[in-house]
Amino acid sequence: ADRESWSWREGDFPKARKSLERKPLSVERTKGSEILFGIAPCSLALSQSRRDLFRLFLKESSGSRRLVMSEFVLQAAARGVPVHHVKRRELDALCRGQVHQGVCLEATPLRFKSLEEAEKPDLGDEESPNRQLIWLALEQIQDPMNLGALLRSAYFLGVDRVVTSQRNSCPLTPTVSKASSGAMEVFDVYSTDDLRSFLKAKTAEGWEVVGTVSQPEDVENVPVISCLEFQWNKPVIIVIGSEGDGLSLETQLLCHRMLAIPPGRALHPGIESLNVSVATGILLHSICSQKLRHGD
Repeated sequence: ADRESWSWREGDFPKARKSLERKPLSVERTKGSEILFGIAPCSLALSQSRRDLFRLFLKESSGSRRLVMSEFVLQAAARGVPVHHVKRRELDALCRGQVHQGVCLEATPLRFKSLEEAEKPDLGDEESPNRQLIWLALEQIQDPMNLGALLRSAYFLGVDRVVTSQRNSCPLTPTVSKASSGAMEVFDVYSTDDLRSFLKAKTAEGWEVVGTVSQPEDVENVPVISCLEFQWNKPVIIVIGSEGDGLSLETQLLCHRMLAIPPGRALHPGIESLNVSVATGILLHSICSQKLRHGD
């Protein structure tokens, strides 16, 4: 009963109150904009200053969802973003049937950063050249759900930077942001048009380049070890290959070592590999937990 009787008091939030006023929904989008959807991506995009924001669309709600929606109204008011309260089917149409949780946000897209933009500043503590940095390099990850899940794991587990190949890779779309549970809104993602030259340059700077493989017998000329045996004491780049093909042969040959995840049983033929984002989460946890221990 208390929940149902909760309401805005006249004059509490004049700006927010004004933006609550019903306006007809214009389906015509601002040129160059995209529609973010879902509570975490929209809330984090509103709290950051990385996108230009145009309109927030909220599902007409009552009961338990009302408090969540009122928070969005306050966030939008703080950023000066107009709010439209619309029916569920209008939200469905805006994000083409994706799982929007009652929230869509019209905003400019996020772009990859170029490596040149931030090559020097955050390499960090000059006094500790052996600081354990871990970067994740992605070669031709094309599925937005996988890219989002990879970013979520990388952010959570403490990866310092993610670099993706420009060619045949998924852009930073609203679907990626939703799959990352909003991590894409707070975590910079870099790209390079020449991943191999980038890896060669890092090797020359003293980094270790470590590849990943699901079938150890497929690798020639590069030592393969279990991720459980991997130890590191200098900056490292973990290179993840595409969903179907794994790392290209040319990229494999730039790796100092290859990591494999040991299975927990004899595997049935045809079920011998993990989803790329799941495998990456396991590898990163194994590697980043060493970083935490060494940092103690």
